[in-house]
Amino acid sequence: MISWEKLPLRWRAAYAAAMWTPNRDWWDELLLAVDSGDAGRFVSFLTPDASFRFANADCVVGSEAIEVMVAGFFAAIASSRHELIQCWGVAPSVACEGTVTYTRRDGSRLRVPFVNAFDLHGRKIASYRIYIDNSALFGAH
Repeated sequence: MISWEKLPLRWRAAYAAAMWTPNRDWWDELLLAVDSGDAGRFVSFLTPDASFRFANADCVVGSEAIEVMVAGFFAAIASSRHELIQCWGVAPSVACEGTVTYTRRDGSRLRVPFVNAFDLHGRKIASYRIYIDNSALFGAH
C-alpha cells in the first residue's frame, strides 16, 4: 500500500477536492444567496449540469434552466429568510435542515421546515433536492 505522502501531489489535491465537506460558512453563504433573491448568485453554487428539484415540482437540469426557474420563484415572493438548524453528511452526500420564512407579495408570512439534500462535485452542487411543504405559500391564507 502506498502512503498518502508518496502519492503525487495532483492526486492528493484531486482527492481532497472531491472529498471536501462544506463548513458552516459555506452553508450560510448558500442560504444567503437564496435569501438575496439573486438567481445568478444562487446558481454560482451549482455545476453547469446540475439537477434541481424543489418540493414536488419536476426536476430541472442545467444551471441555465435552474436559474430561470429560480428567478421565477423569487419574483413570485417578496422575500425569504432561512434559518439553519443543522447540517450533516460526508461529501459527496450532504444535507441541511432548517426553517424558512417566506414573505408573500401582500406582506403576509409563512414559516415552514425544510430539509435540503445535495450531491457535491468538488465544491459545487451537482444535485440539489429540497424537501418542503410550501403548498400554503400561494394558496388562500
